[in-house]
Amino acid sequence: MPKFDGSMLRSVAVACLMGGLATMSLAPHAALAQPAPLVRGLPDFTDLVDQVGPSVVNIRTVEKVSSRSNANGMDEEMLEFFRRFGVPIPNVPRQQRPHRPQQEEEAQPRGVGSGFILTSDGFVMTNAHVVDGADEVIVTLTDKREFKARIVGADKRTDVAVVKIEASGLPAVKVGDVSRLRVGEWVMAIGSPFGLENTVTAGIVSAKQRDTGDYLPFIQTDVAINPGNSGGPLINMRGEVVGINSQIYSRSGGFMGISFAIPMDEAIRVSDQLRASGRVTRGRIGVQIGPVTKDVAESIGLGKAQGALVTGVEAGSPADKAGVEAGDIITRFDGKSIDKVADLPRLVGNTKPGNRSSVTVFRRGASRDLAITIAEIEPDKPATKVAEREEKPKASAAAQQMGLSVTDLTDAQKKELKLKGGVVVAAATDAAARAGLREGDIILSVANTEVSGVKEFETVLSKADKSKPINVLYRRGEWAQYALIRPGK
Repeated sequence: MPKFDGSMLRSVAVACLMGGLATMSLAPHAALAQPAPLVRGLPDFTDLVDQVGPSVVNIRTVEKVSSRSNANGMDEEMLEFFRRFGVPIPNVPRQQRPHRPQQEEEAQPRGVGSGFILTSDGFVMTNAHVVDGADEVIVTLTDKREFKARIVGADKRTDVAVVKIEASGLPAVKVGDVSRLRVGEWVMAIGSPFGLENTVTAGIVSAKQRDTGDYLPFIQTDVAINPGNSGGPLINMRGEVVGINSQIYSRSGGFMGISFAIPMDEAIRVSDQLRASGRVTRGRIGVQIGPVTKDVAESIGLGKAQGALVTGVEAGSPADKAGVEAGDIITRFDGKSIDKVADLPRLVGNTKPGNRSSVTVFRRGASRDLAITIAEIEPDKPATKVAEREEKPKASAAAQQMGLSVTDLTDAQKKELKLKGGVVVAAATDAAARAGLREGDIILSVANTEVSGVKEFETVLSKADKSKPINVLYRRGEWAQYALIRPGK
């Protein structure tokens, strides 16, 4: 066993001490090597205001109203009273008494809104409701220059309008990519709430693709928007315009924390057409649609709730000519998936009339593709009532088990309604009534099987599994929809 003398012990002690110091000296370096937590502060909007502010304009509208004047300034209603009853007009000699009031047009302020410069040569974008009904539009820039604007076009469906001022070298906005916009992202608005020009407010994107209209998936924010902000830009942190501030949700008329902006990609699509022709053309296929519920999707074998349920097809429409039927579920249009019912009108509306498109429908357990030629949108046709029954209906034993009493369609009814078959509901009680069926409805299919008359209806219904909900496709007026009948216990 080796022996340690004093010098050796001192060496060991020094070595241990140095090792300890080395260990102690390394500890702080190790701590510094660890990544520091990411700290995020509130955004600074000052540079954005300097960058985008000059592109935002104030819009005032004027409406010309007729006014009646007379020689002595007397109210026209009072003059009419004197004339009607032959009473002399006071303080006016008989030869000077007016027989007809003079008509004059008087310009009166109509409203205040906002807008932004789309191009350097004077095209300005705003909301359609800002300029609707205006006889005169006045655009004021941040440098206080005023211009009388010409309304190029307005589209009420999307609430987008374009006006033109005669100027050049204007500071145009930079348009952003809406697809890159994320929920929770900071955004800013500039406008003229209550006429207070160049007011800046900020917040975050609360939601995207918010369905509040047929053709617009709105951007929802918590940016303060009030009357006068309409038509102003919604700006991201890169200084790009991503939307047009258009609507608020309010029970008081003022801001309550929820506002909506038109996505800029949709607005640009509309503005391009307005600048080219002064109007917007949209495609239509002539169907009435509704949502597909989970219960209906499962009962007809679709799987998940998706697509748009065709509740009616207009006679002679593109859909009618293509073979689309009431009860079909449109799952794709031109190769694009229809996840929810609002997707279809947007896709069809953005398709150029005359274009030949493809529609995928789910019908009685199978999908099929149909070719359809897009028409131009037109006002909806009023629904027609179902013809009165010509004979007293007879009850069906099988239908009564479901709370139904049905009868065959007459030849006159089939001809008028353009149907090949079906049965008319004479009475709906119990399970059928709970499912929403009522007298006068026309049942077209039961459990995914078309029925031509009462006999076939009874056969299909007798074979159906009464322990499960039975899907029934029925027509009411011009439109068709599904009901799920759950037999009472």
